[in-house]
Amino acid sequence: MAITTEQIKELREATGAGILDCRKALEAANGDYQKAVDYLREKGLAKAAKRADREASEGFLELYSHGSGRVGVIVEVNCETDFVARSEAFRTFAHEIALQIAAAAPLYIKAEDIPAEVLEHEGQIARARALEEGKPESVVDRIVSGRLEKYKDEVCLLRQPYIRDENVVFEKLLAQNIGSIGENIVIRRFVRWEVGESLAK
Repeated sequence: MAITTEQIKELREATGAGILDCRKALEAANGDYQKAVDYLREKGLAKAAKRADREASEGFLELYSHGSGRVGVIVEVNCETDFVARSEAFRTFAHEIALQIAAAAPLYIKAEDIPAEVLEHEGQIARARALEEGKPESVVDRIVSGRLEKYKDEVCLLRQPYIRDENVVFEKLLAQNIGSIGENIVIRRFVRWEVGESLAK
């Protein structure tokens, strides 16, 4: 199947990938746009894995205020060079991270950040709930494990669905940006405040 320049342009605008990469992806996908996007995403993940061990000591603090000052977010996003830290693509991605944090209210960046006692507590709640629902003892451990995974999906930024596209997990979006920007990117830390939240506790 012949790949048109229009198809390549459309894919390039959507993914930020190079012209040759877009052509190769469309050829591999027989012109299927969605399969080509998936191909590039997988390639982005491969690129991201190669860059993961490179030091990211430059970066940017994104400050975001939402809902007329009802929610505020500060997030530190790091990269390898000052040049990239000043780039529009990097700052746009830092803004997207802040938007995600404001909207989805994660508590941690990744599952490894969840303290053991928190997971233990959540596991106890899940076990008590499963027994309360009358589930047989033989399946309770599997139910607890499933509910803990669901909890991690809800509270970990990198496991949450991206607010602009629920089919994309945020970790995949991070990998795509590492691939397109060309440097290791680390979401170092964040703080999210909401007006009145401490009063409710």
